[in-house]
Amino acid sequence: MNEQLEKLVSIGWSLWRYRWMAMAVSWVVGAVMAAVVLVLPNRYEASARIYVDTQTILRPLMTGIAVQPNVEQQIVMLGRTLISRANVEKVAAMAGIDLSDEKGGKSEKRIEKMTRALQIQSVGRDNLYTLTYHDSTPERAKRVIDSMVDIFVQSSVGSSRKDSDSAKAFIDDQIKAYRTELEQAETRLKDFRIRNIDMQAADGRDTATRMAELGTQLDAARLQMREAEQARDAARNALTNEKGADNQLPDLLAEASVTPATPEIDARLDAQRRQLDALLQRFTDQHPDVIAARRLIKDLEEQKKREVAALRAKPPPVSAPQQDRRASLAYQELTRMAAAADVQLATARARVAEYQSRLDHLRARLKDAPRIEAELARLNRDYAIQKRAYEELVTRRESATMYGKLDDAAGLAEFRVIDPAQLPLKPMFPNRPLLLLAALVIAIAAGLGAAVVMSHLRPVFHRASELKSRFGLPLLGAVAAVTSDLEARHERREIAKLSAASATLVVLFAVAVGLSTVLPV
Repeated sequence: MNEQLEKLVSIGWSLWRYRWMAMAVSWVVGAVMAAVVLVLPNRYEASARIYVDTQTILRPLMTGIAVQPNVEQQIVMLGRTLISRANVEKVAAMAGIDLSDEKGGKSEKRIEKMTRALQIQSVGRDNLYTLTYHDSTPERAKRVIDSMVDIFVQSSVGSSRKDSDSAKAFIDDQIKAYRTELEQAETRLKDFRIRNIDMQAADGRDTATRMAELGTQLDAARLQMREAEQARDAARNALTNEKGADNQLPDLLAEASVTPATPEIDARLDAQRRQLDALLQRFTDQHPDVIAARRLIKDLEEQKKREVAALRAKPPPVSAPQQDRRASLAYQELTRMAAAADVQLATARARVAEYQSRLDHLRARLKDAPRIEAELARLNRDYAIQKRAYEELVTRRESATMYGKLDDAAGLAEFRVIDPAQLPLKPMFPNRPLLLLAALVIAIAAGLGAAVVMSHLRPVFHRASELKSRFGLPLLGAVAAVTSDLEARHERREIAKLSAASATLVVLFAVAVGLSTVLPV
C-alpha cells in the first residue's frame, strides 16, 4: 500500500513539474476542438410516419372471385425499392433542389449524397414506416419529406393499376394465341374424323368392342336362321303330310275355323320374344334395345288380334262342298305357313350376311385400327389440353378484371400519415453541448498526457527511496531542502495562477455549452 502511495506521489510531483506545459497544451487543444465543434455545419432532420392499412372489407368478401395478391409483401418491396435514382431525381425536382453540376449535367456526387440522406424504415410488423431526411436547411428537409410521402402513396396506387393492366394485356395476348391453336386443333380433329368416318361409331366405342358386339349379333342371327330353317322344314313336312291325312282334315279345319291362324305374325312374335330373352341376359329393363323389343312385341300382338278378328268376321265360302272347303282351307293355311317360314328364313339369312360383311370389313381394317385410334386419342388429348388452357386463361382474365375493379373501389391499401413532416427547429447534428464537454475532457487529458510524456523523457527523482530502488545501491545520505518564506509565497502564487487558468478553461467551456444549448449556431 505504501509503495503504491509513493508512486502516486511521485507521479504527482512529475506532473507538477511540467504543470504550465500541461496547462498550455490543454488550452491549445481545448481551443482547437472548441473551434472545430463551433464551425461544424448543422444537419436538420425531417421525418414522417405512415401507416399502411391492408385490411379492407371487400378483400375477404371477394376471396375466390378476384385475384388476392400478397399486399403486405408488395408494400415491403415498395418500401425497399422506393429510394431509387429515378425517385431521388423526382424528389429533388419536387423539392426545388438543383442536382446539376458546373457543366449543366446531373452531378453523381449530389445524387449519391441525397440518396444516403434519405432513409425509410419499417417499424415492427404493423406496416408502420418512417421516412427521414438530413439536410443543412430545415425548410428543404421538410419539402423533401413531403415529396417522399407523395411519391410513396402514388407509387403504390400506380404500380397496382399498372400491374393489373399489364397482367390483363398479357393474358389477352395468350388468349388470342391459344384461341388460334384451339381452332387449329378443332380443324385437325374434324379432318381426321371425316377421313376415317367409316371407322368411327356414334357412341365412341373402339374397334375391338364393335367387333365383339358384331360377333354376338352374328351368333344371334345365325341362331335365328337355324330356327327359321327348322320352322320352314316343319311347315314343308306338314304340307307334304297334309295330302295323306284326309281323315284329320275335319278336325283341323274345325280348329282352324274356331281360332284363325296368323303364321307370319306368330313367327315374328316368336323371333322377337327370343331376341328379347337374349337382350335381357345382357342388359337391364331400362336399356333402349329392351324397350324397343317390348314395344315391337306389343305392336305385333295387337296386329294379331286385329287379323284374327277380321278372319273370324269373314263368312266361309259356300260354292263348294263342306269337305272340299275344309281341305282347301287347311292346304292354304299350310301353304301360307310355309311361305312365311321361307320369308323369315330369307330375312335371317340376309341379317347373317350383313353382320358377316360388317365383321369381315372390321377385320380387314383391324390392322389400321390401333394407329387410327392412337391418332384420334392424341388429337383428342391435344384438343382437351388446348381447351382447358384456353378456358383457364379466360377465367384468369375475368379474375384480373375483377381485381382491377376491386382495386379501383378499395385500393391496394389505405395510407395514413400519422406524423406529417414538421419544420425542424433544432439541428440533430452536431450535439454541441456534448461535443464541447468531450472537448474539455480531451483537452485536460491531453495536458496531463503531455506532462507524463515529458516526465518520462526527462525523469527526476523526487525521493531518496526512488533513487535507492532504481539503482540498487546503498544510500549514504540525503540533503533536505529548506523552503524560505519567499519561496513559499512564490509557490502559493503558482498554485493560484494554475487554479485560475484551470478554472478559466472550465468556465469558458461551461459558457460555450450553455450558449450552444440556448442559441444553436
